[in-house]
Amino acid sequence: MRLALCLFAALFAVPALGQYPSRPIHVIVPVPPGGAPDIAARLICEKLSERLGQPMLVEGRPGSNGIVAANAVAKAAPDGYTLLVAADSHITVNPHIYRSMPLDPVRDLVPVASLAANTFVLAVNAALPVKDFADFVAYARAAKPNLAYASSGIGSQHQLAMELLKRRAGIELLHVPYKGAGPAVTATIAGEVAAMFAGTSVTPQIKSGRLRALATTGARRSAAYPGLPAIAEFYPGYELSIWLGLFAPADTPAAIIEVLRAQVNRALALPDVQETLRRAGGLEPYITTAEEFTDRITRDHERYGRLVKEMGVMVE
Repeated sequence: MRLALCLFAALFAVPALGQYPSRPIHVIVPVPPGGAPDIAARLICEKLSERLGQPMLVEGRPGSNGIVAANAVAKAAPDGYTLLVAADSHITVNPHIYRSMPLDPVRDLVPVASLAANTFVLAVNAALPVKDFADFVAYARAAKPNLAYASSGIGSQHQLAMELLKRRAGIELLHVPYKGAGPAVTATIAGEVAAMFAGTSVTPQIKSGRLRALATTGARRSAAYPGLPAIAEFYPGYELSIWLGLFAPADTPAAIIEVLRAQVNRALALPDVQETLRRAGGLEPYITTAEEFTDRITRDHERYGRLVKEMGVMVE
């Protein structure tokens, strides 16, 4: 298990809690190094280093689609010294697709701060005879047999994004799940499947011509792909945005949560942090109040619950 040392959180006097932090803080991420949660966690730590009084140890604990990391934090002492950086799917999708989980992320974790947001891009094999999004929909509608699409796994947001599109566009596509986004991208480039939804980490493959980008999944056009339409321009209300957030064990004192949220939001407001996030993975800074972030989690949890039920997806 690899640890990366960086600094976090300025020194604050918290009434009835003493000086927080007074020892190292551990932040667990549910993905290997290089994934979006890992990128965001390390960037925030690095930028805040000059203000910190204690080290933060960023630790990757991948496994079971984020459940291993989330469970470790949920079971930790609620004292602000063990935190989780997670993607929205780990919090709002997993409870609906796993028949049995050792935790309820919504109940057993408390949101500290939103960190970054992103959208998916619809990418197709470069040899597919379509030049834009409208072409793709028409081609998929007429294809016999049905076109196949890749995802990073059953119940992943890659799959949910395409299932949403299938419903809105009235098309049929065959789902081919892979063990992660990397293998799914490789399969799409190789022509094993025709298309996939991917994060903006596929920008190099798109620029090189190995993949063709057709549209994005946000409510409006993506800053990473300003020349591409949002699918919402064709199907109003279509949206699938991805967010990353910082979480703590339930019952962590509110004063500690406020200290952490304030420092994260200050870092995210810095222009160079925003630019680095965009360069590192097409991530947009996502600054919210406590109420806004909690409301977003509640809405996404309900929305994905309905969608997963319609799809009939369940993982043992």
